[in-house]
Amino acid sequence: MAGQFEAVPGGGATVALDEVEMSILRSLAVQLLELVGPGEEPVDGEDPLASLFSEGPSKPPDDPALARLFPDAYGDEEPDFSSEFRRFTENDLRARKREDALALVRTLDQVGAAGEAGGAGADGAHDEPGAPGESRGGTRRGRRKRALPEGAVQLTLSADDSRHWLGALNDLRLTIGTRLDVSDEGGPDDDAVGGLYRLPDDDPRKPMVMAYLWLGALQETLVETLMP
Repeated sequence: MAGQFEAVPGGGATVALDEVEMSILRSLAVQLLELVGPGEEPVDGEDPLASLFSEGPSKPPDDPALARLFPDAYGDEEPDFSSEFRRFTENDLRARKREDALALVRTLDQVGAAGEAGGAGADGAHDEPGAPGESRGGTRRGRRKRALPEGAVQLTLSADDSRHWLGALNDLRLTIGTRLDVSDEGGPDDDAVGGLYRLPDDDPRKPMVMAYLWLGALQETLVETLMP
């Protein structure tokens, strides 16, 4: 799992992923959708606009992972303010997180369908960014062909999809970090995090740790493509 995002001309990002990586990402995103929960559907005969002004919960979720995704805005110091803020913002925040995860799933499904039809990435190469205006072997936009890792597909995101992916990757990493009891501030030198780096291969937490570190690397390189 060594893929990393690269910026593409005109905005957006691209990354090479193999079938296993895409399957893992899709599975994690679907689990995130199940965790966040379905959206509220308007009752028959009810004005759809009414849902825009409906109030959400006033108490934080019991699930630690959900509490991490939907934290109190004012912490423990101002519980009344946090409760009021949550009532009017959590529904919108949940909808945004669902939209981010769904965008990730849809992108992966589209790439998978294109690959089966001999589309994106089927030739085992992709355009590599070059200097502006540079012509390399006649490839368009001054980019040269670079071979992909065996079995990989080149996935290219628009600028809007990149932002959705960034939100979904962040939520996935926060959720897995909560299950592993890793704090936002934890780094390699933190005892809890350092212990995860040194887990033996037969530890049942090892696959989750590998996913956590991989998602962090994807998130970091995607952030870099969005920076001016």
